[in-house]
Amino acid sequence: MKNLLVIIALLSFAFVNGQAFSGKGDQKLQVGANFQDSATGVNVSYDLGLGENISVGITSTYALGIANGLEDDVVVNGETIVEKADFLDRFDLKARFNANIGNVLNIDENFDLYPGLNLSLKNFGGHVGARYFFTDGFGVYSEAQFPIAKYNDKLTPAEHIHNQFTVNLGAVFNL
Repeated sequence: MKNLLVIIALLSFAFVNGQAFSGKGDQKLQVGANFQDSATGVNVSYDLGLGENISVGITSTYALGIANGLEDDVVVNGETIVEKADFLDRFDLKARFNANIGNVLNIDENFDLYPGLNLSLKNFGGHVGARYFFTDGFGVYSEAQFPIAKYNDKLTPAEHIHNQFTVNLGAVFNL
């Protein structure tokens, strides 16, 4: 029984010590899954704190699994109707700006809410994310991304990848 109490005390101490965003010089690495219509993939992002509530970063997503209709060209009567999704359709890279408002909301020092804007290879968009840290170095994140202005109004089904509402879920690390 004593051992169980000691383990619970140590774990609760670890859970209390996490800090979501510490301001200038703060560095976060996020690795997770990306979910969107017709595709799922991997998302990696890095954020660097510039001030008390501001960070900038970079994020990249690659769609690993795509819908059946996008794996091969769709040809009807010798004419390609839908082109398959190639590397450039599956890949996206974004520069991002975040407003880290977790400490403004004062919900929990381990929690950070960060709305922001991003400029990508596919569009200009926005995102809203949340991080929760269990320890000083490890936590979980969830992020929703959405396009505000697309570079091309008439998108092929393959170009629709990364040009729609997406959700990222995964782990976040303090560096």
